[in-house]
Amino acid sequence: MATEQRIIRIATRESQLAMWQANYIADRLRETTSLFDVALVPVSTIGDRDRTEPLREMGGQGVFTREVQRVVIENHADIAVHSLKDLPTGPIPGLSLAGIPERAPRFDAMILPKDSQVQSFDDLPAGSRIGTGSPRRQSQLLSSRRDLELLEIRGNLDTRLKKLDDGEYDAIILAEAGLRRLGLEQRISFLLTPPLMLPAVGQAALGIECREDDQEVIELLHQISHAQTKIEVTAERSCMFTLQAGCHAPVGVLCQQDQEVLKLDAVALSPDGEVRFDVSVSGDPASPAELGAEVAKRLMEQGASKYL
Repeated sequence: MATEQRIIRIATRESQLAMWQANYIADRLRETTSLFDVALVPVSTIGDRDRTEPLREMGGQGVFTREVQRVVIENHADIAVHSLKDLPTGPIPGLSLAGIPERAPRFDAMILPKDSQVQSFDDLPAGSRIGTGSPRRQSQLLSSRRDLELLEIRGNLDTRLKKLDDGEYDAIILAEAGLRRLGLEQRISFLLTPPLMLPAVGQAALGIECREDDQEVIELLHQISHAQTKIEVTAERSCMFTLQAGCHAPVGVLCQQDQEVLKLDAVALSPDGEVRFDVSVSGDPASPAELGAEVAKRLMEQGASKYL
């Protein structure tokens, strides 16, 4: 008698981008093995249901992840697919962050109305209304341009782009990775790259969780993980965890490996961008968590904790 094929159930948010990410992981799993079937389990999160309140006022960390994680913990799904930048850096009892595939392009993108003639960040007129609800983005922009007006914006990518084109904003900021994943790269006006803008912890990477006792799935997720991406995000997440700062904190990071050297740049700012702390440390790629903790320690020694 043939044994019944196990179905790997993937818990995911219901947004267009989250569903793309879940389907991408489903395809990667199907390419890896024919021993399992795959099915999606859509989950509505508080961050998706409330499209008006600023994220930092909705209970801090985990507004896009808690309910998806609970579905896995309660065995209604086997894995949870997250945008890693949304995933709190502390451990969740019962879960293992077992899968980290190769990262997409990680920078932020400035999106302008279709008829705009602006060519660069410096060309933005004084007083331009910039739509972004991210304190990390807001503080870094204000650090360079105090004349800009930073406004909250919520909703999925299509909703935000419509608000821009309808004239509610002069520009909005979105993650390059999300735009490319949804085939909207033609809307990118220009990228915001370091030193102007450091990305979020885990930006453009996916994090896949499963139950910590599900060894079968853990081994499967290891097969679709990417070694260098895992090293980079381990350093970044260690930095944020040591700072005890949430994913909405005004902190930016850039971790890159060059041969046998791992370099982590980090910035922490006051919300208004007036106070800025920059740290850059290089270390051994074999010890990314230690590197992240050292960067956080140096930020705190400078006084960054006051603003986190």
